[in-house]
Amino acid sequence: MDKILPAQTGKSDTAQYCALLKVSEAIAAHRDLPSLFRDLAQRLPAVASFDFIGLVLHDTTKNVMKVHVLETAAARPHTTRLDGLELPIEESSTGWVWTHQQPLIIPSLAEETRFTMGMTALRGIGVQSVCLLPLTTARRRLGAIGFGSLKPSAFSDADADFLKQVARQIAVAVESALHYEQAQKAQRELAHERDRLRLLLETNNAVATHLELRDLFDSITASIRRVLKADVISLTLLDPELNQLKLYALDFPGANGFIEEGTTCTLCGCPATTAITQREPVVLSRQELDQSESTVSKRLVAEGVKSACCVPLLLRDRTLGALNVGSLQEGAFTLADAEMLSEVAKQIALAVANSLAYQEIAALKDKLAKEKLYLEEEIQTGYNFEEIVGDSQALKRVLKQVQTVAATDSTVLILGETGSGKELVARALHNLSDRRERTFVKLNCAAIPTGLLESELFGHERGAFTGAIATKIGRFELADRGTLFLDEVGEIPLELQVKLLRVLQEQEFERLGGTRTIRVHVRVIAATNRDLAQLVDEKGFRSDLYYRLNVFPITVPPLRERAEDIPALTRHFAQKFAQRMKKSIETIPSEAMKALQNYSWPGNVRELENFIERAVILSHRPDLFIPIAELKRTPNNTTQAVTTTLEQAEREHILKALRETGWIIGGAAGAATKLGMKRTTLQSKMQKLGITRPS
Repeated sequence: MDKILPAQTGKSDTAQYCALLKVSEAIAAHRDLPSLFRDLAQRLPAVASFDFIGLVLHDTTKNVMKVHVLETAAARPHTTRLDGLELPIEESSTGWVWTHQQPLIIPSLAEETRFTMGMTALRGIGVQSVCLLPLTTARRRLGAIGFGSLKPSAFSDADADFLKQVARQIAVAVESALHYEQAQKAQRELAHERDRLRLLLETNNAVATHLELRDLFDSITASIRRVLKADVISLTLLDPELNQLKLYALDFPGANGFIEEGTTCTLCGCPATTAITQREPVVLSRQELDQSESTVSKRLVAEGVKSACCVPLLLRDRTLGALNVGSLQEGAFTLADAEMLSEVAKQIALAVANSLAYQEIAALKDKLAKEKLYLEEEIQTGYNFEEIVGDSQALKRVLKQVQTVAATDSTVLILGETGSGKELVARALHNLSDRRERTFVKLNCAAIPTGLLESELFGHERGAFTGAIATKIGRFELADRGTLFLDEVGEIPLELQVKLLRVLQEQEFERLGGTRTIRVHVRVIAATNRDLAQLVDEKGFRSDLYYRLNVFPITVPPLRERAEDIPALTRHFAQKFAQRMKKSIETIPSEAMKALQNYSWPGNVRELENFIERAVILSHRPDLFIPIAELKRTPNNTTQAVTTTLEQAEREHILKALRETGWIIGGAAGAATKLGMKRTTLQSKMQKLGITRPS
């Protein structure tokens, strides 16, 4: 393209004036420097031949010349960028122009030796000659504007004179644009400060409004996103006892298969760990996330996270966890953002501390309420140690065993038939022990469905299974420093026996769905009407658990083996029910008492109690009316007599077979084979007839 110089045709002045007018139009049309120079690169080649136009400004903070814009003329595509290149003033051509305020033409970059900085970069894009002019306004020296050509000696003094006029106009435009940028920057800073103060205010209001930590987190995520480019926000809490981090809350819309809330990990190399251990904010780039070996960082990168910021939750000398944000954009967070998040984290740390204290108080309150309920049940029950009724030698032997073992913390296994008073003995053990001031908690293992038994024993966390809408305290936790009575312990399924054994041995467990280990100090008393040794032989009960429970066995005799206690028990029950029904029972006929003593009472004390209650209901006089017909075997009741005789005969026959086989039930040499029946049938008959293996 031919240059139009002042010494050429008469139209040259007109063309240059038109060019200057176009420069003015471009200046009026653009407020930012990149778009202005793109426009100039399209307009000016009509009057001045060049291939590159560049803007170099003086950076007052670093005292260097910095390339701001580099554009190409319309005829050449721009493929290489030098934007941001910094040049020392003393060693660069633009620094010379800025210092001396004079134009500078370098006809051949290949032969230029005065300036060492910047020449290599220009030669790298093919520039062979340049024309540099100072950019100066009435108020200050801004920098320099440069025109580069792919040809040597492309610029003359006339070109420099014309381009000097262009530079004067551009200088005004550059100054105006810089003022505009500064104003925009100030406005952004004011907006950022406003958003920061607004975020702190909203966080403060959220802390004051929401007692539940989850509600607080949900409330502040929207506020954080208004200020920061946060695509993922999470809250991790530190368990100092276990040295673990728990992902308490996570907000990452659109994430698929990301880390689930409640996930725990040891203090590893994840971003949150770094912030917690160093007690300082951490800002991570995409490269730093890629280089991290932690599983959390790898999952973040897999989800497209390219930058992150983690700040610790500090409360005086405690570190409670970390507040974490991540973005799908690179370089989304600055140190200023980290400082702002740190201010937010201070408020959240206070809320976390309050929430943890509230949860602890709520748990203690719930535990006390349940303890109160159990204590009320104990008060309302008809049995306690002081009311153990009887004076037989068999009962005295049991009570002596109770007194012997009560003062220890040893596990006790109470054996006996249904209704013989095993729970009464367990309460006696508790009342005589040093744990009498604490709670006596009981659980009938046969009355709880198998699927819920683990939750009843050890509790569960919210969300552990369908329907678990709140955290539940288990019986072990409730009985801490007290006594836990496990009735019908032989009904516990095998898969749960392992966890029970661990609690007995180590006094620690985890709630269902939880990861935090809970330590307790519980004295366990177990009871069963089944032959646990036989169950062990049949693989229905773990041998190690049996030995752990059978530390101190106590066998409660059936009522038929202590018939001398029946009169005292009868008078006790008659008085209790008469008082409850507001009746007056003064005497018990001797014939009725004799019939009571002669009856075998397969249901033991419980059957006797229910029988006396029915007798009191039927009594209308001071004498207790006993329906002897239900007990006495008379000729008029042939069927009853025959049935009773057959039961006795069958019982003796089974006992004989058991003695001969050494009380082995199953197998080829067992009693079931000897009697010609199935093992399960024999066990059923033994339970029905009240046959138990003697201790």
